[in-house]
Amino acid sequence: MLVPVEYKGVSKWVRVPQAEDEYNYSQFLQAVLAKFNLPGSASLSLKDSSNVEVDSDIFDELLKSSGVSFKAEDCDGSTAEEEFSEGSSVSDWSPSPASQGSSSGSDSTLILDSTKARKRQLIEGPLDSNVARDNVRVALYSKPGGNEIFKEYEKTSTISDVTRRKMVNILVADMVESHGRVPPMNVRILYALGIITLFPKLKDPDSKNGYEHFYDHQSGSGYLAWRLKTVQRNSAQDSKKSRTTFQEGPKSPRSIRSDEKQLTGDECREAISAMKHSSDTTLVKNKMKATFQHRQKVVQDLVTASTVLDLFPRFLDTPGLIDQDFTMIFGEEVSGKFLSKWPTFFKPRVIADCCKNLTPSPRVDELLVSAQQESDDGVWHSEEWDSETAAILLLLHLLPPTVKGKKTSKMSASDAAGRLIKFMKVGSSMETFLKETGPQTALSSRMQTPVAAFDELFKAHYVFAVSYDDALSSFFIFIQTTVYGIDVGKVKESPRVKEISARLLHCEV
Repeated sequence: MLVPVEYKGVSKWVRVPQAEDEYNYSQFLQAVLAKFNLPGSASLSLKDSSNVEVDSDIFDELLKSSGVSFKAEDCDGSTAEEEFSEGSSVSDWSPSPASQGSSSGSDSTLILDSTKARKRQLIEGPLDSNVARDNVRVALYSKPGGNEIFKEYEKTSTISDVTRRKMVNILVADMVESHGRVPPMNVRILYALGIITLFPKLKDPDSKNGYEHFYDHQSGSGYLAWRLKTVQRNSAQDSKKSRTTFQEGPKSPRSIRSDEKQLTGDECREAISAMKHSSDTTLVKNKMKATFQHRQKVVQDLVTASTVLDLFPRFLDTPGLIDQDFTMIFGEEVSGKFLSKWPTFFKPRVIADCCKNLTPSPRVDELLVSAQQESDDGVWHSEEWDSETAAILLLLHLLPPTVKGKKTSKMSASDAAGRLIKFMKVGSSMETFLKETGPQTALSSRMQTPVAAFDELFKAHYVFAVSYDDALSSFFIFIQTTVYGIDVGKVKESPRVKEISARLLHCEV
């Protein structure tokens, strides 16, 4: 192991002798004497950062721990400081003549300080040009490209605009890493002072302190100040994006939760071709299971997503395929949650909450009446709501659309309901109906109840990786997290979704 040792203001790399997997204390002291050209008869002792003497019996253990610091002390009481971290190597800290400071001889030198010690010293300590210089030196050497700055300065006695920008970026990154996005003023000053102390020909002779072009605390200007403002602005924007971006949902890639063997290559292509020309429901379902993984790649790819129904046209006429794919993604338990929980658990709670909290209106009153009674003949008529559908639409009134952006007009819950359910008269042409409602593809459903049809509608979002309608986003996220239990804690729920979820889960009916 190589460690940097400071003796009377000069730092050099010293190799720690090792014998039988143990670092030797006495041989290390001899190596220090030799490195600094001290007489072999001279006596040195080591102390830790708390000024406690380090004996030979604990030297090996301390050396192998991380972040340990020592003080090397002559018998006459003069002191020097040695500080290193486990795993340090010459390649980690590539010295150059510009970094040697007050060192003598041809050996490369470098002063290292632990991050915590540096941070405390910069905030609490007095304005010291040597501390500032060493802080900047360590920061530059610790980051990729920092060594090139020293080489350019050594060669040209200055640095170019490009290199100066690189240096400022490195130092601001180090400053933010150690002191946060808003570092104290004296820290900023110390970095600026460190630059002109380490690179004296960058000093401005016409300014009061010589470093104002890097940081002027009176005006808040300078290269370091400007870069800090950019970092703070970008950080705030990133934080805002992270708060508004949905991390999980229908479009998120999912891993298969089925032991079904998946086909690839020619076998997969043959299975897809066979399904297109078969009316055997069992064969179609089996081959759809075997091509599930391939189909997920198709729907997750923006280029191929629109072709999924061309490749797998059986979605259009074979019942149960959407539920089958959804179950392969989430498993049987999650797949069955809506049908098992909505009629007996959620529906009565939605009705009770709406009776208590929704503002009365003709539409709400109509839905409440329908939700609390069944039609006499059990037939779903266009002029009236069946109980299950009415309860689903009441939930939409509890979670109405929200305005997103200044240019977005507010949409009522009744208008949003038109994006969830549309009625067509019996005997009407489906083709004509679809033309009137806008460009979309109809998937045939043979579900016997509105609840089952809605269950299939929700699942289709995940099977085809389709985002929720913006106007129905809060409504569907509630269904996703509270009813199905999908991505709980991973997807962003609005305060309103969380509020309604808490109310319904704790409601007594």
